[in-house]
Amino acid sequence: MQREDFKIMRSEKIKINTEYIKLDSLLKYAGVTETGGIAKEVIAEGRIKVNGEVCTMRGKKLRNGDCAEIDELSLKLEIVSTAAAAE
Repeated sequence: MQREDFKIMRSEKIKINTEYIKLDSLLKYAGVTETGGIAKEVIAEGRIKVNGEVCTMRGKKLRNGDCAEIDELSLKLEIVSTAAAAE
């Protein structure tokens, strides 16, 4: 019998007051990266998934309910927009 490795993915809800947040800004805002330059590199290297698919667009707009995953950190960021609730 082969043992399978399971990763426990930590999930965080990120609250924003706008309709969307760009992927590079999300990584800085959530404290995943220290600078926008580092966020740009991490995204360009294909290390981020948006809604389950690898995303290399740093300007990708994430809206209420969207999720960004960083596998190497076992971290999932879910967007919660208060602007979307106000509509």
